[in-house]
Amino acid sequence: MAKRTGPFSLCDDGLHLNLRVTPKAAKNAIGDVVADGQGCGVLKVAVTVVPEKGNANAAVIALLAKSWKLRKTDIEVVRGATQRTKTILIRGGDQDLATRLGKMLTQK
Repeated sequence: MAKRTGPFSLCDDGLHLNLRVTPKAAKNAIGDVVADGQGCGVLKVAVTVVPEKGNANAAVIALLAKSWKLRKTDIEVVRGATQRTKTILIRGGDQDLATRLGKMLTQK
């Protein structure tokens, strides 16, 4: 079982992050951590692009990479590519990164 820290969970390849994505939003933004239907934490992310041909996924990756100073190539959607609820992988991420990103989310 992966160790879970809010919307983050450690895995063999790095760090999983659970998202709730809103496409066609008024602006690109990283929102709050909220509970999903099962009571697990998910990070709300809004992007302005439409969810066609992977454009919304690419926008989410670009937004997270820029905001968190990560390489886009280290971020990949691993579950839910065509759904609003997604899991992304941050390759090489560890507990220290989860803690740092968690603090950034609470300081907004």
